[in-house]
Amino acid sequence: MKIQANTIRGGMVIEHEGKQWSVIKTSIERPGKGGAFIQVEMRNVANGVKSEGRWRTQDSVERLEVREMECTFLFKEGDQLTFMDKESFDQFAVPADILAERQAFLQDNMEVTVDFIEGKPVSIVLPKSVVLEVVQADPVVKGQTAASSYKPGILENGLKVMIPPFIETGTKIVVNTEDVSYVERAK
Repeated sequence: MKIQANTIRGGMVIEHEGKQWSVIKTSIERPGKGGAFIQVEMRNVANGVKSEGRWRTQDSVERLEVREMECTFLFKEGDQLTFMDKESFDQFAVPADILAERQAFLQDNMEVTVDFIEGKPVSIVLPKSVVLEVVQADPVVKGQTAASSYKPGILENGLKVMIPPFIETGTKIVVNTEDVSYVERAK
């Protein structure tokens, strides 16, 4: 549906130059000369590349409707991820490259949100954090504990994360899925 450019807000999905873009943030600029315009920071839905767009406030833009579906991750087969709709129990497959390197966080029966545009899955929202076991942790080097130093550790899913010196192999920790960082020791 067409909307006026000055009504664009973060979280909306718009069509620009034949591509679908997720709006990150907007600002209305009022230069000393000429009319006001809206500056939009956005991310390409297909490949994740960030870009900026600029429209006059009276221009019209195509807004796309996004439908969110609460789903459960079932399994990965080849380059396809299979999910189940929690309401209808329908199963569907999504290309694994939608998640890129974040697919390492997927666990059996994990609850996620799948975003659809015009019936096509375009993104998967993972939980903010997951609990994983540290399978390899370097020993603490004596004398490095005075300052807040971190050491490298390898998680059960193969990802590397910087962990505090008191975390040892076999310890379960909470990891942030957005930036692959240590949060806390799991309870």
